[in-house]
Amino acid sequence: QVQLVESGGGLVQAGGSLRLSCAASGRTFTTSAMGWFRQAPGKEREFVAAISSSGIRTYYADSVKGRFTISRDNSKKTVYLQMNSLKPEDTAVYYCAVRVGGVHSTERSQYDYWGQGTQVTVSL
Repeated sequence: QVQLVESGGGLVQAGGSLRLSCAASGRTFTTSAMGWFRQAPGKEREFVAAISSSGIRTYYADSVKGRFTISRDNSKKTVYLQMNSLKPEDTAVYYCAVRVGGVHSTERSQYDYWGQGTQVTVSL
């Protein structure tokens, strides 16, 4: 069993920055890929970013490439999402997810456990 707890969401003006954190419990964190997804009102949950278990490989949706950075600290069992140059269209609930023992994926069905989500709101 893995538990994930996100934090760091909030209200920010367009052009601003936020850093999301996702703290994990359980023994499998260091051998698992992690991902961030988001869901805006009335829309499907979509892939944002993923990172390999070692942290060497990272992957991004085209909509956030160059603005968002995913990273992880395996000693703290925590994954981060640094979000810069935020836009109103980034407004959503952001979720972290773990793919136990697996490689990264952009497909939400491939992830085994999810956090409760944290709200990010970007105003004009």
